[in-house]
Amino acid sequence: MTRIEIVAEPGVPQVVVTREFAAPASRLLRAHTEPDLLARWLGPDEVDLTVDVLEPRDGGRWRYTQTDPKGERFSFFGLYHGTPSTQGIVQTYEFDRQPGRVYLNTITFSERGERTVLRQNTVFQSVQDRDFYVRGGMEVGLRASLDKLDALVTSREGDDHVVAG
Repeated sequence: MTRIEIVAEPGVPQVVVTREFAAPASRLLRAHTEPDLLARWLGPDEVDLTVDVLEPRDGGRWRYTQTDPKGERFSFFGLYHGTPSTQGIVQTYEFDRQPGRVYLNTITFSERGERTVLRQNTVFQSVQDRDFYVRGGMEVGLRASLDKLDALVTSREGDDHVVAG
C-alpha cells in the first residue's frame, strides 16, 4: 500500500494531501472525470455515492450525493475552473451542510516514469472552515477513497472498459 501524506498545519486554512499511484495520469484523470468511475472510488466505504452532475470542462458543474447506512444524505457540489487535464483539476467545492462556505480544490498529477503523484491542495475561507472539514471525518474518507482509487487505476481486469491508459 502506498503512503498517504495529509498535512493540515495549525492556523493555516489549508489541507494538502499527497499520494503516489502506479498508474499514468490519464487513468487518474478518467477516474476523476467519468461518472461511473468516480462513483466507484469516492467516499468512505460505508456510504453510497450518486453522481448527480459531472461536467468536466471550464465552467462545468459537478454534484454528488453520499448516502450513509442510516439513509442520511450529504451533497457536495462546485464548478470547474479550466478544463481538467492530465496536468490537473481546479474546482470549487461546497458542502450542503455548510452553505456559502466555498473551498478551492486544486489537484495535480505529476508523472514520474510509470507512476503518478497526486497532490490535492484544498484552501478554505478560514481556519474554522478547515477545522470543520477535518473534524467531519476528512481523514477517514480520504484514506478510504484513495485506497479505492488506487485499486481502480492499477487494476488490469477489464482494462479496456474500465480505465485504459
